[in-house]
Amino acid sequence: MEELTQQYTINPKKMRNELKRFSLIYKFALDEMNTKINILKEEFIHIHDYNPIEHCNSRIKSPESIMKKLHRKNLDLSIESIRENIKDIAGIRIICPFITDVYKISQMIENQKDIELVERKDYIKNPKPNGYQSLHLIIKIPVFMSDRVEMVFVELQIRTIAMDFWASLEHKIYYKYDKEIPERIKKDLKDAAISAAELDLKMENINNEVANLKGQDDANEDLLLFPETLNLQKNNVRSFLNGFLVDVPKEVKK
Repeated sequence: MEELTQQYTINPKKMRNELKRFSLIYKFALDEMNTKINILKEEFIHIHDYNPIEHCNSRIKSPESIMKKLHRKNLDLSIESIRENIKDIAGIRIICPFITDVYKISQMIENQKDIELVERKDYIKNPKPNGYQSLHLIIKIPVFMSDRVEMVFVELQIRTIAMDFWASLEHKIYYKYDKEIPERIKKDLKDAAISAAELDLKMENINNEVANLKGQDDANEDLLLFPETLNLQKNNVRSFLNGFLVDVPKEVKK
């Protein structure tokens, strides 16, 4: 952070306040988003009896990582430059059981009125060359400070358990080996990514089939427990329609 603080050498108190507030605002943005995600999770568990969110975690980029990104992108070393150009300082990863859950959660988040969608990258429909799959959203969320409202960038990565398993291990493999990865290992990793994608599709198909069987069993159980239900429904519909069927006087018909 030395480069970042050089512009504040004349006024160190201003520097401390700016940096403190700068870091806090991303924490507040994560708090806001985590609350929204937890609300969705609780709603599905208690109302829909299903949880499309397996788990999630969040992080804030370290000052060192931010500085490296500024250097790599040849950007100005200033807080304003960081605020405008580094959009993944606050990040949340959401892990879902199935691919359909990924898109379901994404849609619900994007539809919230106080969230502004800045960028959407679908690496599930269009995987990266190495096989990486995930859905990435860059959003802006309002953070209400004591003297202003500030729109803060947050990056969301939404993926399945299989996608996260592959991405986590791939990252660890690359992290341990600080040289160029041999082509045969790259190919093996790509093959593993394809296998993980096939597993996702297979498990989703099994889940859909089980859901259909459960729906049929529930319907049959209702008929066995309440055989009069169908007749009752027919009578209710007939009574309902009769309420709207009024005899038209002959004078009007003419």
